[in-house]
Amino acid sequence: MKDKRKAYEEKLDAQLDEWNAKIDLLKAKADKAKAEAKIEYYQAIETLQRKQVDAKAKLQELKVASLFAVIAVL
Repeated sequence: MKDKRKAYEEKLDAQLDEWNAKIDLLKAKADKAKAEAKIEYYQAIETLQRKQVDAKAKLQELKVASLFAVIAVL
């Protein structure tokens, strides 16, 4: 009876170890996916920041052109 019980405990321990390994693997995959998502977000942010800089430069050009137009009329 003890041998069967011992064998069953060892089997359960082995299963728990296997599940722990799978959990660790899944956590690593989740962290990696999270990191990849961060990269995508940062790339989108950089794209928007570049567009923002371009828009600010064009706005500044328009302000300067408007100012020169007002000065020319005076």
